[in-house]
Parts: sequence; structure tokens; C-alpha cells
Amino acid sequence: MPFRLRTAKGKLKIEHSILDSLRPVLDKLVLREDIRSIIPGVIRPVRDARGIVKIRITVPVQNGWKAIGLSNGARQELFISTTMTEPQLKAALEEAIDAVG
Repeated sequence: MPFRLRTAKGKLKIEHSILDSLRPVLDKLVLREDIRSIIPGVIRPVRDARGIVKIRITVPVQNGWKAIGLSNGARQELFISTTMTEPQLKAALEEAIDAVG
């Protein structure tokens, strides 16, 4: 019984591992009706990813936005399928980060 997938309503696609600190933020984000899915991508180590989780929207893609999550000394690509505008998504990301703490 995969608890995490159940809470994410199947909207968080697990094809790669997910950065530990980023996972609770994504779990919170997929609870929103206006998020169709989140597909985490490649993880790469970086020096500037310390402290609180940061998620930066980078470019629009065909069905939503590409973003970069920074946490745990690494960066991870995120493909977010949504109809939200960039400002709406940015607000939703900040809300999810704040809710997790």
C-alpha cells in the first residue's frame, strides 16, 4: 500500500528519486485541483542549494512549466503540468513551501 502515492492522488509521478526536503513540498502541491501532475527529473549536485527549499520556475513547456527545485545540496528538474499562469504557480509554490515549514 504505497502511502505517498495515495496522498498524492497519483499526480506525483515517481520516475526518479526525489530530494528529501523537496518531497513534502511536492506532496502538498499536488493536493491542489489546478495541478494536473508533477514529474521530477534529474538530480545534480550543486553548491548553492543549502537551507530552506527553493523552487524556481524556469520556462513554459507544452502543458505547464519547468522548474528547478534546490535542496539538500542538489538541484532537481520538475515538470509541472498545470493551466496556472507563472504568477499563480509562483504563489502556489511559495504557499506549499511555507506550509511545510
